[in-house]
Amino acid sequence: MPRKMSLFSIVMLTLSAIIGSGWLFGSGLAAHIAGPAAIFSWIMGGIIIGIIALNYIELGTMFPTSGGMSQYASFSHGSLLGFVAGWANWISLLTIIPIEAVAAVQYMSSWPWSWANWTRVFIEKGDITNLGLVIVFLFILAFTLLNFWSIRLLTSFTSLISVFKIFIPLLTITILFITGFHSASFHAAAGFMPYGSSAIFTATTSAGIIFSYNAFQTTINMGNEIENPEKNIFWGIVIAFGISMVIYTLLQVAFIGAVPVGKLEIAGWHGVNFQSPFADIAILLNLTWLANLLYMDAFVSPFGTGVSFVATTSRALAAMTQTRHLPTRLGQLNQKYQTPRRAMIVNLVLGVVMVAAFRNWGTLSNVISTSTLIAYLTGPVTLMSFRRHGAHLKRPFRLRGAVFLAPTAYILASLAIYWAKWPTTIEVFGVIFIGLIFYTFYEFRQAAGKKKLLATLRGTRWLFLEMLWLTLMSLIGSHQFGGHGWLDYPLDFVFVALGSLACYFLGLHDSYTSRETMAAYELNQQVRD
Repeated sequence: MPRKMSLFSIVMLTLSAIIGSGWLFGSGLAAHIAGPAAIFSWIMGGIIIGIIALNYIELGTMFPTSGGMSQYASFSHGSLLGFVAGWANWISLLTIIPIEAVAAVQYMSSWPWSWANWTRVFIEKGDITNLGLVIVFLFILAFTLLNFWSIRLLTSFTSLISVFKIFIPLLTITILFITGFHSASFHAAAGFMPYGSSAIFTATTSAGIIFSYNAFQTTINMGNEIENPEKNIFWGIVIAFGISMVIYTLLQVAFIGAVPVGKLEIAGWHGVNFQSPFADIAILLNLTWLANLLYMDAFVSPFGTGVSFVATTSRALAAMTQTRHLPTRLGQLNQKYQTPRRAMIVNLVLGVVMVAAFRNWGTLSNVISTSTLIAYLTGPVTLMSFRRHGAHLKRPFRLRGAVFLAPTAYILASLAIYWAKWPTTIEVFGVIFIGLIFYTFYEFRQAAGKKKLLATLRGTRWLFLEMLWLTLMSLIGSHQFGGHGWLDYPLDFVFVALGSLACYFLGLHDSYTSRETMAAYELNQQVRD
């Protein structure tokens, strides 16, 4: 019987996923967008994802299954909503694998050593070059091979690498506070909030903050591969998420305090545009040894996250095949190692395609954040649907105050999608609708496919209306978020929230019992109280 993951392994796996390229680039990009007020962006991002995660912890302990994030919506609203949510989530996960490789290559391209001049051709004007794309492929290949054989190899690798990944950010925080911290940086260049409060919200989605916290779902998607999932899913997420939130916030404070005041007085925070943020800061402070260590960590941190998300993404894709709307062979597990090898190979190829299309870290992180949040919209609706129609189900973890927290999580996710700005919203929505082509094709190949498709549309209409509403709001909203300015900031937030709340309640109304619901009930019977 394959070995299952302990609580310690789950915490290390989740931390290894969370502390990835987000800490290497997020602080620099957030400060560039919002100045010192970016500190609030990290706190806000943590609160948003934390509230969303609580909804999924209850679902994860109720239905412990691999790739669960791609299945929960189908349990309450039928296969079409499950496919849309799974597709959006899979797109976001798929993009994480190449973004970690891009992060490593971007740091490589700024190596200061004379023998490493050949790496500088990997990046040109902030984008990955064709030669850099080859190196990205090699990284993704290495991520995949470490997942190809067994869960034991994965857990041994991530437990070892997580210790290093936590140590380096903590060391960086300590050294910057001791040697390069200047409180004047917090009020230089037009003060603490130089670009207004709207920039705080923009940075939350566009600076990779949502992306950085997103990795809590690594634990959810491992499902029945976890030892005592009824307890360890909750504690694994809470412990890892709490540690990472403290680290990320302190990193932002340390980064802002370490930026030279003279540089800010010349160009302001918009002029802070480091290619390798923390390493560049260390060089400015004559901390060559720290810079060298950071260049090394630029390999280790993305590597750990990339390896973790190959596991998560392959299981998400495999889970999507269970509804028979994608080739079922993609979901088959290797009999010896119980890993979805075909799904891993497909993700490897598509990961390289993603980098070829979106060739810089910032663009990739924005795509990830937006598509992830669309998938997250389904969690609170599914949770409260089962509270209404599945009161008999076993709930090892029961979210207190869910009547309030579920709609709050939904509204916050909707606002964060809006913060991604036009035209990012419509571009990501377009990618998601591409998935409907696959769904419709496979649905019509099944018996009574057309009739079933019409039936499942009702369970999905609320999400389509939500995306339509957010598209409209992105178009007519305030200039701060890329709109035409027909609604001023922050009045646009009120309209987004009210329209989204209406879609949330429509979603609760439209839940129904389907074949997928019966499968969920059977899965719940395996849970220990």
